[in-house]
Amino acid sequence: MTDILQLSSGYLSPVGNYGRHNTQALGGVSHLWQDFFARALAEQQAEGSEPVSLSPAPVDQVTGEPVGGSQVLAHIHSQRLCNVQDTEIAPPEPLFLPIAEFEPELLEKLAPPFSDAELIEQQRQLDISNSWVRPVVMSQGHPLPEPGPGPEPKPLYLPIAEFEMELLDKAPEPFDAPTLVAQQSALDFDTRWARPVVLNNVRIAA
Repeated sequence: MTDILQLSSGYLSPVGNYGRHNTQALGGVSHLWQDFFARALAEQQAEGSEPVSLSPAPVDQVTGEPVGGSQVLAHIHSQRLCNVQDTEIAPPEPLFLPIAEFEPELLEKLAPPFSDAELIEQQRQLDISNSWVRPVVMSQGHPLPEPGPGPEPKPLYLPIAEFEMELLDKAPEPFDAPTLVAQQSALDFDTRWARPVVLNNVRIAA
């Protein structure tokens, strides 16, 4: 017949009877904790707190009443005799705010009108902005419109220049290689740096 295992509740032992070993181990730990708490409490009382005196409270020799009660009663009477004044807190009064519609002197003074020269300058700036600055800025980044048909070339009637070649303008001399390189460099500088900066400044000003 097999032995009945006496196990503590909540513990499942896979092999053998470990109930007694668990009880012994837990009992030893409980004793250790009790000793630890007892030592800690004794050290705390020895370091910080003063020993509690068990001597009886002082008593009046005449009446036989405790002295502490009479002292508390005297303190209560002294507090009741203090001059305590009640401070009345009145609700806030409504403020008188005059209406500017009925009292015109409270309104802000009117600004002086512009002179004729200032009006002309403002109109000139407005015309420049509407006719040149804003169209240039708004069309920036959009494809250019296709040009319409131009005027047909007409023959020039130059009877003298047609028969007397010395009356015509002299043909310009072709540019040399350094001049062409300088012109190309100036053109690249204008199209890649100067024009974007100017257009950006115009856009900011608009």
